[in-house]
Amino acid sequence: MKDITDIPALMTDIGARAKAAASELAFAPAAQKQQALEAAADAVWAARAAIIEANAKDMAFGRGKGLSDAMMDRLMLDEARIQGIVEGLRAVAAQDDPVGEVMAEWDRPTGLHIKRVRTPLGVVGVIYESRPNVTADAGALCLKAGNAVILRGGSESFHSSGAIHAALVEGLKAAGLPEDAIQLVPTRDRAAVSEMLTMTDYIDVIVPRGGKGLVGLVQREARVPVFAHLEGIVHIYLDAAADPVKALDVVMNAKTRRTGICGAAECLLIHRDIVDTVGQGVIRALIDAGVEVRADAALQKIPGTVPAGDEDWGCEYLDSIIAAKVVEDVDGAIAHIRDYSSNHTDCIITEDDAAADRFFQRIDSAILMRNASTQFADGGEFGMGAEIGIATGKMHARGPVGAAQLTSFKYLVTGDGTTRG
Repeated sequence: MKDITDIPALMTDIGARAKAAASELAFAPAAQKQQALEAAADAVWAARAAIIEANAKDMAFGRGKGLSDAMMDRLMLDEARIQGIVEGLRAVAAQDDPVGEVMAEWDRPTGLHIKRVRTPLGVVGVIYESRPNVTADAGALCLKAGNAVILRGGSESFHSSGAIHAALVEGLKAAGLPEDAIQLVPTRDRAAVSEMLTMTDYIDVIVPRGGKGLVGLVQREARVPVFAHLEGIVHIYLDAAADPVKALDVVMNAKTRRTGICGAAECLLIHRDIVDTVGQGVIRALIDAGVEVRADAALQKIPGTVPAGDEDWGCEYLDSIIAAKVVEDVDGAIAHIRDYSSNHTDCIITEDDAAADRFFQRIDSAILMRNASTQFADGGEFGMGAEIGIATGKMHARGPVGAAQLTSFKYLVTGDGTTRG
């Protein structure tokens, strides 16, 4: 039995074993990785009763900590959500293997033939909070991309993550891959996070997945490179040429389908010309659905709204709350979004192609949408099978981070006794 109280020694051991596993995974055949993921999916489904039992302990822990309803929803697993985890594992298994893919290929006048091919990053460290499904998503995507992964789940999801991780290890064993390819930090001690952030000898990149506090801590303290996903301060702009039915359907889904995910809408911007028609109808529907609408002065005439304060612009509520503001036109919406967006996902509802083009050209968020719910800001919905997170930075990976984004590349240069003059 490992001593899990000596955190530096524990993390060094995990890191060394991950590095050894990564060197083996780098050239593991695609079929072997696919077999591991399919076997893991079977193991998760077979263990669903045990996973739900483990999740009940986490739900009790979360209630004791006073987690919000939205956070409790992120934490909760039932049979339908476990089915979703299984489908995600199978979807990643079925994807083309990114490792070894030729990204570009060309000949030089010197006689050299050059190929740029995808190669694994090595060891990925994933630090996440309450959502236990991240255990499966991150483990699957890292494995598909030939990386070893060190998972450090949140204290709230400790038991659920452990039960899911055990199923992933079953999959590795079934395929004859190193069990150390997917490791879960076996302690709630926060010191393990601090260790991970400085493990430059073992970890090649850190992916934080959680709230602003967690991501801010990682960005401040990490000596390992970080794929940052800060906040989902998601805007929807209702343009003058918005279709009323699309506006209502999209906004209601974007806000209310699941309020606790990063793609949930947090701010509604309304063109001044449609405030009394489309805008009023959408706001009344939100209020009727139990959403608290924090309105600027121009919208406070609508019964049931509450006044917005300065702090409501640029706020990620992750709850049944939305800020709402009137803007002059598409440029007013663009200016507001530039000031307050977290560069995650922003949306325009319009039938005007010119307005949509202007919105898409002038806003630099990782995901921009037109006439579609921002709840689609998800790697699974993008056809990636799953995602390890949504990167809002600009280096290396941006938007949903799937298996292909968890690779780097190398150049393969072939000559024929070729020398340089």
